[in-house]
Amino acid sequence: MATINRAVMGLGWIQPADLSNKDVVKRLSASAVKAFLRMAMLWELRGEDARQLLGGISHGAYYELKKTGPRSLDQDRLTRISLLTGIFEALNILYGERLADRWVHLPNTNPMFGGETPLAYMLKGGMPAILRVRQLLDARRGGR
Repeated sequence: MATINRAVMGLGWIQPADLSNKDVVKRLSASAVKAFLRMAMLWELRGEDARQLLGGISHGAYYELKKTGPRSLDQDRLTRISLLTGIFEALNILYGERLADRWVHLPNTNPMFGGETPLAYMLKGGMPAILRVRQLLDARRGGR
């Protein structure tokens, strides 16, 4: 399996981030939340949908996150945000900015989605569905 060995935020793709290290998690959390909130705005996600993509975070916790940022995210939320930012990046590589930002809301004929929107698919299927969408888009752009 081919890998890309480029550093992102000081981390290489060959060696994943050590999410058991509190300093690493704290360092990644701030930029992850910033990226997620920007993506949620560009995708025009409803608060309920954004909270569900984060794994079912409560209304109060989500708006506190928006207001003050995180002290530290857990491994699940960091992984979810990583997958979603990969989807965001792939969409912006594959499509123009306007379509990339609307794509999650458009009904999709790919059998994987069953005629629903990619957002509905990800909301229903949780992290496994988010991972499948990421894999689909990576494959479309020639990644592995």
